[in-house]
Amino acid sequence: MQNELQARRRTTMSTTKELIQRQKSPLATPSDIDSESARDIAGALNALLADVFVLYLKTKNFHWHMSGPHFRDYHLLLDDHGDQIYAITDDIAERVRKIGGTTLRSIGHIARLQRLADNDAEYVTPKDMLAELHEDDKALTLSMRATHALCDDAGDVATASLLENWIDQSQRRSWFLFEATRD
Repeated sequence: MQNELQARRRTTMSTTKELIQRQKSPLATPSDIDSESARDIAGALNALLADVFVLYLKTKNFHWHMSGPHFRDYHLLLDDHGDQIYAITDDIAERVRKIGGTTLRSIGHIARLQRLADNDAEYVTPKDMLAELHEDDKALTLSMRATHALCDDAGDVATASLLENWIDQSQRRSWFLFEATRD
């Protein structure tokens, strides 16, 4: 009787494992990057993607709520920055899939992974808006550099190459934001 129960448990566990594998198999993408490195890079890219969505929404929030004597210049600047930020979201998510990972599925998923803070304040001065975005872009650059280091260690030159371009774009946004806050 004891042996029969143990055999059933092993069969049930085996069947459960097979079921889980079958459920995941449609999303299983072959990759030349070892599975542990792919998992780490995908995790870093998903956190980066969450931050990119946070920065995009904050940039658009500030764009929509800009006021003051430099309204037009800042409004256009933030609109341009929002477009640049949003433009990389698909590339990040598709890169996660290309290396065999899965990516964000919801706003709740973004909220669980984000490292950049939201800003729900009723009013933020234009200078504070630009300064906050400047700090967020700097933080995003640091996260990109850390992800780049993972890619270097894994030999993932394709992701590293994309990150280099995104780092340059983030640094450019930081520069523009910094210069716009100078008196």
